[in-house]
Amino acid sequence: MPVPSRASRRTIGAVMFAAAAAAIALAPSGAEAHAILEASTPAAGASVGAGNVAIELRFNSRIDKGRSRLVLVKPDHSEAKLPIAQDGPPEKLRTSAALTPGAYDLRWQVLAIDGHITRGDVRFDVTDH
Repeated sequence: MPVPSRASRRTIGAVMFAAAAAAIALAPSGAEAHAILEASTPAAGASVGAGNVAIELRFNSRIDKGRSRLVLVKPDHSEAKLPIAQDGPPEKLRTSAALTPGAYDLRWQVLAIDGHITRGDVRFDVTDH
């Protein structure tokens, strides 16, 4: 097998370096790969009036609503899985729940369309009107 010349080795090395640099530049960063919660209603730490409460979570990217979930931890520490509306913008989860006064923790888990799972929670209080 013939040995490549010094010039050929430099050319091959330059091409390999350029290909590696392009792959790194085009690869998504870790921050873009996960669905990050940007806003919620109710907001974290907020107080809302008792009754039927609209719940909405907005993320920085599209999410798979069918494979995401919302669980509401009630003041007595029992848990209720909340249904997610399948319509609406692809970066939002929406639902509602009839809530009585007390401290609540909304636990969410979403699957971004790139396949990454993100979890978190939003704590809020419900008061008498």
